[in-house]
Amino acid sequence: MAGSITSDRAPTVEGRRDGPLIVTEDAELLDDLLRLCAAAGAQPQVYHAVPEHRASWDAAPLVLVGDDAAARCRGATRRRDVLLVGRGQDDPGVWRRAVEIGADCVLRLPEAESWLVDRIADVAEGAGRQALTVGVIGGRGGAGASTLACALAVTAAREGRRTMLVDGDPLGGGIDVLLGGEQAEGLRWPDLAAARGRVAGGALEESLPSLRGLRVLSWDRGESAAISPEAMRSVLAAARRRGGVVIVDLPRRVDDATVEALAQLDLGLLVVPAELRAVAGAKRVAAEVGTVLRELRVVVRGPYAAGVDDQWVAEVLGLPLVGELPVEPGLEAALDAGAPPGGSARSPLGRFCAAFWERALAEEGAS
Repeated sequence: MAGSITSDRAPTVEGRRDGPLIVTEDAELLDDLLRLCAAAGAQPQVYHAVPEHRASWDAAPLVLVGDDAAARCRGATRRRDVLLVGRGQDDPGVWRRAVEIGADCVLRLPEAESWLVDRIADVAEGAGRQALTVGVIGGRGGAGASTLACALAVTAAREGRRTMLVDGDPLGGGIDVLLGGEQAEGLRWPDLAAARGRVAGGALEESLPSLRGLRVLSWDRGESAAISPEAMRSVLAAARRRGGVVIVDLPRRVDDATVEALAQLDLGLLVVPAELRAVAGAKRVAAEVGTVLRELRVVVRGPYAAGVDDQWVAEVLGLPLVGELPVEPGLEAALDAGAPPGGSARSPLGRFCAAFWERALAEEGAS
């Protein structure tokens, strides 16, 4: 039999390629492969032999051939990304069967499960460029880091970029509040704080609240749950694989989870009020963050203390200057009315963020 035995296929999520093609009659092996596809967020096609319509074989991003079906695949078109998969111990003939069907490699389950989930997820999500990932951290409490992170995300989404905003500060009260979305449906950090291993980027994106054209991973209003380093690593890696831009609002306290976040950033922005005590505090933050993050820049926020300007702050900190965070008249009133930071493209904050993205994305394209 050479027909598909799957039920109606689920609609393809935007930006996601089709899942792998599976060829096997081994019921136990098929159960294992379907479980791994589900873990990777992929919707496979399943056949007992090479499909009658050879285009399905040729077009699939990945072909998983069960060891039991190798003989039935000998006449198939030679192509890349064919894996021969079996269960239990090797036998002397497995490598001969792999050569006969042109397989790239031989996998044995359960030993190779983790590797295979990653491989399936890669093809299901596509192999595009990873997201430009920007972290925002305050030089002191109340510096305006969350406001800038939110404005950057709103601006990126308004300009048509796939955007995810991640709240990395469990004590910050939830960045979804700045977007007026504290009641929006979707997962929050407590639902993901214990995540381990591979997280499918598409599944993550679909599960989060959609606010102002972007996806938001925030905290709820319950008791804070610590983010494990493994969860931070898995979630941010999944977010980055979707492409576009990812903005992370970071705490000033650098714990193990924050270190994991810093390790995945392309660029960090340190927001520093233009006053002597804030600059002194920011210098300590920069020193700690700089042990992990190589590309850290400073954004200076007025009003300015006597004898202080943005260039002086950047020189004292020894960091490149992004610019001066503009004063946003009526920002608090706008927030109370449900308008997010950077919600207007013509506002000073909106123009600042648009200029930032233009420069940052140009730099990324040139790298």
